[in-house]
Amino acid sequence: MKQYRKICFASLAAMVLMTVSCKKILEEHPKSAIVPTIFTTEGGLLGGVSGVYNDLRGLWGTEGFSMQTLGGTDETLEGASATSPDFFTYNPMNSSDEANGWWNNAYQDINTLNGVLFYAKSQKPDTIVNQCVAQAHFLRAFWYYFLVTNFGDVPLHTTFITAPSTADSRQPMAQVYDTIISDLNYAAAYLQVQSPVNATAQAPFGGKAAAQGAAWYLLGKTYLTRGWSTAAQTNDFQQAITIFNNLITNQSTFGFGLWQDYADAWGENVSPVTGTRYTWDYGKESIFVSDHSVNAKYGQYTVGGAAAGGAAQNLQPWFQRWNYPSNSGINSFKNGSGALANSGTAMMTRDIVNGRPFIRVRPNKTYVYGQAFDSVDRINDSRYNKTFQTVWIANTPGVSNTVGAANNTRGIGYTLNVGVDTAVWIPPYEVAGAPQFNGATPFKGIIIPPSLQNNNYYPANRKFDDPSRTVLNDPSTRPVILWRFSDVYLLCAEAYFKVNDLVNAAKMINVVRERAAYQLTNSAGQNAAAAAAMDITPAQVTLDFILDERTREFYGEGIRWWDLVRTQTLLERVAAWNPVEAGAHIQPYMVLRPIPQSQIDAVTSGPKFPQNPGY
Repeated sequence: MKQYRKICFASLAAMVLMTVSCKKILEEHPKSAIVPTIFTTEGGLLGGVSGVYNDLRGLWGTEGFSMQTLGGTDETLEGASATSPDFFTYNPMNSSDEANGWWNNAYQDINTLNGVLFYAKSQKPDTIVNQCVAQAHFLRAFWYYFLVTNFGDVPLHTTFITAPSTADSRQPMAQVYDTIISDLNYAAAYLQVQSPVNATAQAPFGGKAAAQGAAWYLLGKTYLTRGWSTAAQTNDFQQAITIFNNLITNQSTFGFGLWQDYADAWGENVSPVTGTRYTWDYGKESIFVSDHSVNAKYGQYTVGGAAAGGAAQNLQPWFQRWNYPSNSGINSFKNGSGALANSGTAMMTRDIVNGRPFIRVRPNKTYVYGQAFDSVDRINDSRYNKTFQTVWIANTPGVSNTVGAANNTRGIGYTLNVGVDTAVWIPPYEVAGAPQFNGATPFKGIIIPPSLQNNNYYPANRKFDDPSRTVLNDPSTRPVILWRFSDVYLLCAEAYFKVNDLVNAAKMINVVRERAAYQLTNSAGQNAAAAAAMDITPAQVTLDFILDERTREFYGEGIRWWDLVRTQTLLERVAAWNPVEAGAHIQPYMVLRPIPQSQIDAVTSGPKFPQNPGY
């Protein structure tokens, strides 16, 4: 979120409050010199909202938080260097797992936003004040949406807390949902119509900060989510359908739309490859993003600092990347156990284009290859190749192979041509003769088909790549895209499915599928034929199909756990597709996260603060 006025309040959410905790739990003697009256100025209101955006920046794109959003589903498994394994395996899953992240940041920010709303009433209305109020309503709803979907019943605080308390309680989901809907209706009416890339006096929040379209999107998703829940109201799904159709019909008003090419949702057609993806990241398909940049207002970033963790650093490109420099030996072979053994000189060196390998997360090949992106889908669906990097071109000079080199079974000697020869190919199907032969033909590099893939060897998610970095090990300065416009169509399809309107559900899904058929190198006729082949009929619309389609569209974007929880399919799909790593340990109560133990321990007055059942 970029702001119009250059006021340094990037850490205000943390400062406000050290004097005031939105959980009503305080240090007994706070030392901060910042007091709530900071909100009595227009700049203070702007700083309060900016501080909340900075807290989003300190979560989305960072490591521990990302593991919570990527693990424990049908889509992904642990990589060889996975951190926070409990979120992948549910073994164990307990109250210490939520010590940081959702809960503490959310309630800190909610109280900051309540302060903005309280003090704004006494200020003269103008563009800045009015937009700060609308932003505060949106962001409070944003946090309560994630709280209720993660934890169920949660404390509902809508007034500014200025005095410490050791009492707190949880309110029913129905009441929380009502507050979210009220806040979002206000935000949808009064936020700026569009959020420009660069803020202006009339649109003071830029960089794809929340605008009216983002509020409508979250309102539609809230109705849809509530409709699946025990707090459901009879018209929830129809409300969602109405809102999503309004967004689709009026997409140009809100500055939204689909790129012709799926790859452009991620700027993958940028030329040259080292160029910026700025236009696409903040473009029409992005509904809401969290900024990360070299500007200190939008992230703690030092050029050349080689940051590998910490606040407000976007490490998203590295989590889903295998260790290509260390495991690309030229004579790697299949050992007696049938596993791939690294052998010989490495053909790859870590570079900016191929990225920094953290080896945290890998695709669940059984589901990803065998179901979501199966061999039939891949004929016309371009999304597999635009999601995964499967080829690494040799980048290490002087790598040669001799006939007599250890484990070289090819029977030939050769030198790899940098920038020309393929060092590693990781296809989604079996290749006879792998890893050193493509059928009967000697392969200069190595081939790693599904049978040889494991937690060390797997295709990398390329969506978040940042070749515009100038220093090898620096984090990304691209924004983290939270919501994309293609989701409007698929969420609308889900709502139509729930009211048994399969005709319109198929129409919505087909918009996304037809776009997925587009190939930049095809003729118009070829693209039209491929799009037609991608269409489905109403009879093909099932919940499983919708969820598979969501994987094809959103693989690895950190929303899958919520998709499965919302649709009440987490348990069955984990059991079906991820039976060993997660399925052996997941329990029905784990569709809610545990309340942080720090919250439970801190409530010492009044009724004991309840933990979610099972934990």
